[in-house]
Amino acid sequence: MTTRPLAVAFDVLETLLDLQPLRDRFKDIGLSPELVQPWFLRFQRDCMALALSGDFGEFYPAARQALRTESGQRVTEEQIDHVLDACATLPPYPDVAPAMRTLAAAEVQIGCLTVGHPNTTAQFLQQAGVFYHVERVVTAQEVGTWKPAPAVYHATAEAFGIPRERLALVAVHAWDCHGAKRAGCLAGWCARLEGAYGDIFTPPDVSGGSLTEVAERLVALPAAQ
Repeated sequence: MTTRPLAVAFDVLETLLDLQPLRDRFKDIGLSPELVQPWFLRFQRDCMALALSGDFGEFYPAARQALRTESGQRVTEEQIDHVLDACATLPPYPDVAPAMRTLAAAEVQIGCLTVGHPNTTAQFLQQAGVFYHVERVVTAQEVGTWKPAPAVYHATAEAFGIPRERLALVAVHAWDCHGAKRAGCLAGWCARLEGAYGDIFTPPDVSGGSLTEVAERLVALPAAQ
């Protein structure tokens, strides 16, 4: 039987952090704002490809290369700096703080599991006003591989000092939830980004239209006996 998690680890990019303001930065350097999503997808794909081949792609070098490629090699290094400098100041989605408050009130530990840079993640959490809720931040960089490799989810459970089946990942990406489930963890999927959960992936334990709904449904799971 699925039981209430002892800890919840939130994905950061697109789950907590809104990438849409980067559209203005793309316009500033003469690129279509519609390139933000293809750039981010290329960045993720390239890092997953490196991980599958036994290598590791660090956040900023990989993000820079993806932007060069997606722009058709039309951007300067200074223009790339202008885009990426905004990453630490991107806003949180409005459901982030309420979801964390729901978990904290139920005495569920809160963390982040991210492919983002450690310093950028810390800055984001501070400016979003939720840093004090977050007890652990685990990054792909410190684990040495990229999600959805099982080692990333296992390292997060170890960081909390709990069995992996008592850790829940919360994300807006079905592939990330699938990775958590395949690694033996729980998963909560938020429909904000994708609308419907892909049927090629292992179903999450709970889902909802907002992070708040997901948090409420995780808390509502039965306590372990």
